[in-house]
Amino acid sequence: MMYSKVFTAGTVLVFVMSLPVGLKAQESETSDLKDMSDPLAVYTRAAVGVTNRGINIKLGIESKDGDADKALMNVLEIKGIGGDVIGWDGDYLRSNSVDSLRYRYFSLNKKNGRGSQMDVTYDRNQESGVVSYSFLQGLPKWKNFNLYPLLGAGLAYANNALQDDGSFQSGLSVPGALAVVGMYGKYTVNETIWLNYNPFWSVGLLGSDNFMDHGFEGHSSVLTHEVAVSYKLSSRSNVRYFANWSQHTNFDDGVHRIEYNYQF
Repeated sequence: MMYSKVFTAGTVLVFVMSLPVGLKAQESETSDLKDMSDPLAVYTRAAVGVTNRGINIKLGIESKDGDADKALMNVLEIKGIGGDVIGWDGDYLRSNSVDSLRYRYFSLNKKNGRGSQMDVTYDRNQESGVVSYSFLQGLPKWKNFNLYPLLGAGLAYANNALQDDGSFQSGLSVPGALAVVGMYGKYTVNETIWLNYNPFWSVGLLGSDNFMDHGFEGHSSVLTHEVAVSYKLSSRSNVRYFANWSQHTNFDDGVHRIEYNYQF
């Protein structure tokens, strides 16, 4: 069974990696293509990733509101598709259906490099998620480094949430509010390779005792880490390796994925 899962994941990965060959021959480079290595770049894109918990699909659509200095984008991520067949994380509860969703509405002021985003996550296994709003600011480039600090706040929500007295509240509830402080970081190696490090610290602001003490991976707060290594295939496409873990989750037990991105 293990060999069949590895073979299936490898087959999908080979297919994903082979996509650029056909696309590159047909693509016509245009002057309005955005820099895909820029975390604040707004453009219409699609991505597919093979992870240790299944297939991820990401769709981003650029939109306009009439202001030439403003760029808007809606991004939807669907995670964990076919996880029981393709995933190889033995300690994670996998199924072949979607295990989590993420939606972001991003707005960028192109004049000053300031952005804002509404971020909504939902974990189907835990029947819980977070709705947050945050601000980002692109700082002046220093040598090969670009930094984009972020500050935000949000609300946690859950279905049948555990209460302080050990009971469960029937239906949807809001256990507490939280703050998020973090940064998107980019290091440019050369014209085709770049690295990203994105740390985020989340902590409870107010709420139930259970949320304040155990609302973040069983703790009162959590520092998460995301590292990405990216290779530019063309002005329209790239391949990226991501690793996500935290202070409470070891690197080996985190989420690992290889993702192909294409800009329309």
